[in-house]
Amino acid sequence: MEDTFPDLGSLSDKELKDLIDNLMAEENEISYKRRVLHGKIDILRAELVNRLRNKHERGDSMISGDDVKQLTEILAGKAQPEDNPAA
Repeated sequence: MEDTFPDLGSLSDKELKDLIDNLMAEENEISYKRRVLHGKIDILRAELVNRLRNKHERGDSMISGDDVKQLTEILAGKAQPEDNPAA
């Protein structure tokens, strides 16, 4: 798919309909991939919660030295920005 938008006035009705169909198909594919990714994220988060719950039940420390260091850097304004912040 091109990144530039076509001159709509120069397109025939069939070309407009084809463009709409193509964009809808692309949107459906992206939406499907997004749903799959969200499902994987949900599974990973559930696993993490389960692991943390198990640590808590065993009496293990929930916070590591790395966590404290990262929090200290964040509070001091020295933390590295995320590469892909959540939208």
